Amino acid sequence: MARWQVQEAKSRFSEVVEEARNRGPQIITKHGIERAVVLSVEDFRALTAHKPGLKEYLLGGPKVDDFEIERDRDTGHEIAL
Repeated sequence: MARWQVQEAKSRFSEVVEEARNRGPQIITKHGIERAVVLSVEDFRALTAHKPGLKEYLLGGPKVDDFEIERDRDTGHEIAL
C-alpha cells in the first residue's frame, strides 16, 4: 500500500483517488502516524456488502440441535454431620 503525507495527499488528491482505484488502498499519514485510508468505491462496497444483524449473526452459528450431554448418575456421598 502506498503512503501519502496528508499535505501531499491534499495537493495531489486526484492522483491519490486514481491510485486507490488502480492499485488499491492508499494510506494517509500525519506526522508519520497512519490516520486514514482512501479506497476505491469497489473496495468499499466489497467491505460493506453484507453485515449481518445481531440476530442473524447469532442464528448463523454452529447448529446444536442434536447436542446431548451425558450426565453422571452418581447422587453423591452421604456424610455424617
